Amino acid sequence: MIEKRQFYINGAWVDPIDGRDHHVIDPSTEDPCAVISLGGQADTDAAVAAAKDAFPAWMATPPADRIALVEKLLEIYQSRGEEMAQAMSFEMGAPIDMSRASQVGAGTWHLQNFIDAAKSFKFDRPLNDHSPQDRIIYEAVGVCALITPWNWPMNQVTLKVGAAAIAGCTMVLKPSEESPLNAMLFAEMMHEAGFPPGVFNLVNGDGVGVGSQLSAHPDVDMVSFTGSSRAGKLISKAAADTLKRVHLELGGKGANLIFADADEKAVKRSVLHMMQNTGQSCNAPSRMMVEAPIYDRVVEEAGEIASKVSVGPASAEGRHIGPVVNATQWQKIQDLIQKGIDEGARLVTGGTGRPEGLNKGFYVRPTVFADVTNEMTIAREEIFGPVLSIMKFDTEEEAVQVANDTVYGLTNYVQSQDGARRNRLARQLRSGMVEMNGVGRSAGSPFGGMKQSGNGREGGVWGIEDFLEVKAVSGWAAE
Repeated sequence: MIEKRQFYINGAWVDPIDGRDHHVIDPSTEDPCAVISLGGQADTDAAVAAAKDAFPAWMATPPADRIALVEKLLEIYQSRGEEMAQAMSFEMGAPIDMSRASQVGAGTWHLQNFIDAAKSFKFDRPLNDHSPQDRIIYEAVGVCALITPWNWPMNQVTLKVGAAAIAGCTMVLKPSEESPLNAMLFAEMMHEAGFPPGVFNLVNGDGVGVGSQLSAHPDVDMVSFTGSSRAGKLISKAAADTLKRVHLELGGKGANLIFADADEKAVKRSVLHMMQNTGQSCNAPSRMMVEAPIYDRVVEEAGEIASKVSVGPASAEGRHIGPVVNATQWQKIQDLIQKGIDEGARLVTGGTGRPEGLNKGFYVRPTVFADVTNEMTIAREEIFGPVLSIMKFDTEEEAVQVANDTVYGLTNYVQSQDGARRNRLARQLRSGMVEMNGVGRSAGSPFGGMKQSGNGREGGVWGIEDFLEVKAVSGWAAE
């Protein structure tokens, strides 16, 4: 049993002031694997005070020096990658090979992209060539509360910490209590890199406790939150009394439009994307919308592919998917699969219960539904598990209408070899991101959504800008 009962505040590991014990569960076995402390109001106040005290000096630190520290952090992060992979695999159930490549790799990717973007970012610039006395200064927002989820831990921690540090903000990180060990390891890396005391602080806690305290805290200038739309609404309400900036990266219900002229790998690519990370991704292509002439063939192919997706423990090497994170998520997914059956969707493969041979652990059968209609629950709600819903459409106009008929707007997908159609759909689909024909977003491309999927953009220059205020100065003296 791992014991981690300290918080990182003001450059040192400290005992909680009013913390309480919390058991972290290994989702592969359902057994407790670690004990941490969840902080209380006094712990939150101490971390915020440290960040507030450190802010003036950190904001005044030259950007080149801040970038250099993030470069040092990246170097340390890469050198301790195996430790990080093991921690995430252990606590949130990512298979170890996937944890090494994708979960750890996401952090490397984002830190490097922030470094590249920052080196050409002008924190102080003239308004234009015709107004020599007008200056635009990009200035750090201030003390930032960073609240991160369990499903892609280092992806989200590095997207927030890397950008905030380069922008000149000080921060308090509250990682998910479901997967806190990776964040505590990351705090060790921040310390080793040499960030000044108070610039980065970590307090473990749950949403009701530390999360709510940070959201309402009068000395917190910004909350950057990734998680459910339900929690995002609560954070927005809690932050309203102090009018702090709130940056939200929330849920999704991505539509994946597959046209009759899609390439031969489109279906396999789409199903495997859905199953990645056991379906626990906000940008998962969970609504597969198929043009009528190829519908029956695609349903059959999708079912065959999903039925071959193997499920196993996070500790085992290989290309399988692991468990979902906890009992609550497992039961929610089971209920939604049953809801799909009850509402008349056709179960192609999978279903309720654990996969054969797995009697313990939060394992879910890779599941595909066909003949799903837009009013069904499984077409409307974010399931956050390895469950794919397939729908039929007749015209491009119908596909756009149904794709956009959702409260979410994070990522949509298009599979077609018609370039004009792809470009047309990219403009019509209401989402922060549109990915087509399996082409991933390039380095520095922003991640974020519309509607109830959130309001911020993370990654690259956009991610840095989210942690900056824009100050307009007139009467600037020539230097």
